[in-house]
Amino acid sequence: MRASTFRRLFNLWPPALVNAIRVQSLSEDYTEATVVLRLRPWNRNYVKSQFGGNLFAMVDPFWMLLAMHQLGSDYFVWDKAGTIDFVAPGYEDVYAHFKLDPAVVDELRVAAAGGEKVLRWFETEVTTASGKVIAIVRKQLYVRLKPKAR
Repeated sequence: MRASTFRRLFNLWPPALVNAIRVQSLSEDYTEATVVLRLRPWNRNYVKSQFGGNLFAMVDPFWMLLAMHQLGSDYFVWDKAGTIDFVAPGYEDVYAHFKLDPAVVDELRVAAAGGEKVLRWFETEVTTASGKVIAIVRKQLYVRLKPKAR
């Protein structure tokens, strides 16, 4: 699927739409993405900052999606684990930027070449427009070469 089509569809997907999560940009080669979480009355917590679940949700699928599109259909790519470290309250819109270098994708291919599972951690900072870190999210991906059909 073309990245521009994926971006439009994701932005219309009800969970993202309702929670004010938007893909701002997605490179055509699926190497980079920028996501924004708009602060709205319905996604604030009790102290009027960004709800922690939404901070995690804005980051959740993107490492897996970038890896899936770059590795191609010969690989299983799954989210295996995730953590979030809340650094500061987010009282405004926040952003997450993802960049999956082709060299890292090549490393995953080499590591999975024998059919074994590969586990790799990726980290993303969630920041304000001025660059203040609000949260640090770590996601672990599971990658494995699919067995060949006989």
